[in-house]
Order: sequence, then C-alpha cells, then structure tokens
Amino acid sequence: EVASIGVCNGMIGDSQSLPSRADVVQLYRTKGISAMRIYAPDPETLQALGDTGIDLIMDVGNGNLSALASDPGLAASWVQENVLAYPRVSIKYIAAGNEVEGGDTQNIVPAMTNLNAALSKASRPDVKVSTAVKMSVLASSSPPSSGVFKDAYMTEVAQLLKDTSAPLLANVYPYIAKRDTPTIDLSFALFQPSPNPVNDNGLTYTNLFDAMVDAMYTAMEQAGASAVPIVVSESGWPSAGDDLATPTNAQAYNQNLIDHVGKGTPKRAGPLETYIFAMFNENRKDGPETERNFGLFNGPDKTPVYPINFTN
Repeated sequence: EVASIGVCNGMIGDSQSLPSRADVVQLYRTKGISAMRIYAPDPETLQALGDTGIDLIMDVGNGNLSALASDPGLAASWVQENVLAYPRVSIKYIAAGNEVEGGDTQNIVPAMTNLNAALSKASRPDVKVSTAVKMSVLASSSPPSSGVFKDAYMTEVAQLLKDTSAPLLANVYPYIAKRDTPTIDLSFALFQPSPNPVNDNGLTYTNLFDAMVDAMYTAMEQAGASAVPIVVSESGWPSAGDDLATPTNAQAYNQNLIDHVGKGTPKRAGPLETYIFAMFNENRKDGPETERNFGLFNGPDKTPVYPINFTN
C-alpha cells in the first residue's frame, strides 16, 4: 500500500545542497510520495504544500518545547500561526519534540497537553499531537517481547496518546543497531534472507526493523496503551561515511522498507505508516560523515543518489 510511505524533508543544508522549497514539494509530487515530515514550521514549505494532498508531520522544533510546555497562550498562537494559517495543508501530526533527552523530557507531556488544548479550542481535533522517540527510550528491546520503557515520563506519554487517539512516533534505525552491534547479521538488517531469523514467543522475525518496531509495541502494552498505533517517523540508511554506508546497502534497505511496510509486523498486521529519512543529503549537519549522507536525492539538481521506486 503506497500510502504508507512518506519521506522526511530535512533542511540542514545550504543552497548548494538543497533545491528551493517549491521544487522540493514538486519532486514529492512527481515521485508519488504521499507524506512529508519537516522538523520545524517552515512558511515557504507550508505555502507550497497547499492543495497538494501531501500529508504532513510537523515538528515544533526542539528549541520551542519548554516555552510551549510552560505557556498555553504560546501554544495557542503557535497553532494559530502554523496550523490555522494553512487550512489547505493536510497537517496530520504535530511532533512535540524529536528524540528529546535529559531534563527536557519533562517538557514533552505539558507541551503536548497545551497543543492539544489549543487544537481542540480551534476545532481541529483531526490534527494529532505526539512526540518522536528513538529506540533508547527502551530499557530492553531484544527480544521484541522484552520491550519496556526506561523512564516514567514515557508511560505518561503513552497514556496521553491513548486518551487523544494519537499514535506514538518512533525513529527506527536498523543501521544504527547494526553499527553499534557488529554481530547483527547484515542481511537481517537489510530485509534480505538471513540464516538467523529470531523466534520470540511464537513469532518469527526475518528482519531487524520488525523486531525493533515490535519491541516498541511491547513497551506500549506494558505502559497500558496497547491500542496506540506506532508511526515510524524516521527510518533510513546512509550511502556514504563508513563501511556499512554504501549506495548498495542504502538502496537495498530503503527499497525493501518501501516494499515491506504495507504488510506490518509479526505483532501487528496491516500497513505501518513509515517515513524514510531523508529526501536530500544535508551538507550542514553535525556529527559523523554518515549524518550528511542519508539522502535519497542530491540537491540542488534533484538527481537520485541511487535508483528508488516509491510506487510498488
């Protein structure tokens, strides 16, 4: 099911590395990509998305989280400026924080609560508020049936999502798991036939992605929120920067991901809404070289880094 794939539109690059906002949106349409994620409100992008039917995850931007958490009035004006001002954009989810760590985690639930109140007041219950987490929120993830949240705030997040019928956004990277645990079989990480499937409580895992997602589902069950769906808000594989990061591996991972997510996971059948990270290589990103090489396309000429087909 094609509708289950989106692509994250990271913008940490200069004009030599990224096309114009309007050209980016046009490329999504040309390629048949039906959903986008942006990491902060971006007026030019929002303008270009109007009437395209492209679904959007819009992050508040981590720098804004504490202000949104402490000031309901600010949350109301944020909704006014970034949601209500763009009635022709299909804003699906708002992410109150991306991979928030340390003391800032205490701001997630209050920020979500204030944004929910503002959306409710504005008669926009269709826009769901969540937060995007990485796998390290789990105390254990292997085997999948051992998944459990490390910290109490995640149980509060899970309960709030349950109360508001919103999904948990999870960033799921088999690449990082394989990089940090070299003993993991590469074919298992790339959705390729692997000699070592994982058998866990009667379920058989033939790839690492499913195992990671189901560990997150188990943690949600443990937190009393088994009805809350998971949306994979980022997943991808870099094409340069270390031994694992080759165009061949990146193409195999992302194409197999696109072809796989329509089926769901062993724990949860049915299409799993998933966003590939990322549309373009971002030349201004910090961190290791791989961070600048997750893109499917080169900017600004929009040539593919490797062939990929979004419509199967």
